[in-house]
Amino acid sequence: MAAWTEDDIPDQTGRTAIVTGANTGIGFETARALAQKGAAVTLACRNPEKGKDAVERIRALQPSGSVELRVLDLSDLQSVSSFSEAYVADHERLDLLILNAGVMVPPKSETAQGFELQFGVNHLSHFALTGQLLPLVQRTPEARVVVVSSTAASFGTMNFEDLQFAERGYQAWPAYGQSKLANQLFTRELQRRLQGAGETALVTAAHPGWTATDLQRSSGLASFFNPFFAQKPPMGALPTLRAATDPDAAAASYYGPRGIGQMRGAPVVVPMVRAASKDADAVQLWEVSEELTGVRYDLVRS
Repeated sequence: MAAWTEDDIPDQTGRTAIVTGANTGIGFETARALAQKGAAVTLACRNPEKGKDAVERIRALQPSGSVELRVLDLSDLQSVSSFSEAYVADHERLDLLILNAGVMVPPKSETAQGFELQFGVNHLSHFALTGQLLPLVQRTPEARVVVVSSTAASFGTMNFEDLQFAERGYQAWPAYGQSKLANQLFTRELQRRLQGAGETALVTAAHPGWTATDLQRSSGLASFFNPFFAQKPPMGALPTLRAATDPDAAAASYYGPRGIGQMRGAPVVVPMVRAASKDADAVQLWEVSEELTGVRYDLVRS
């Protein structure tokens, strides 16, 4: 079978998309590719100046679609609410919601609401964003939510007694792994609830393998080995783009590079980590996320 490339992305004319964290790395490449295929893409970025630069770089390519910048700070649930309220007021549909933004192994930090930064940004704020944009997703035919996870989910564990690493002390890599496992549990549980409510929206997930991006700025080890092992952002974005646009994508499917260790290569369907199959954890994470964010979905789990 031929390797899947950007050329395989179907025409996106008339479709709308949001890509979080789109000012750099795989988020930028995802937004660029969708705009070049005709989509109207919103770059949801924390830094207005970097976001503006990203928009200008895409517009310079003269895409057949369009791009706009909207400020979204995922370290603050108030910003998530403001973004969602304004977007819903201005749009009638949302075809693609791509939950790409993230932080990776930063020094001990907290969100504006006091959550451990990686769990707060990588999972909780994306959970809240999806819930607040869900009315648009529900009324858009063939809408899709794409959750970007990581191979780090393989060493993640859901410690529901200490999700914020308050009792055991902050540990950057275990906290990152927990947040990426949460992404996969959220993917499966959101899909189950949508199907149980009779909704047709599809939820998929992806991971970029080992891709050299600004996400690794806090990891000296990853940055050191990037020149030897990492693929470039345009390749790293392909699993996300396939999860977002492949007409044959299955519910709760997961895409990653096909190479050894899923580190690099063309995107293919790969298995989620075993811990992501724990239904009880998926339900508990959902309930905890609703409680912590104050966002409740109008969906009944079957």
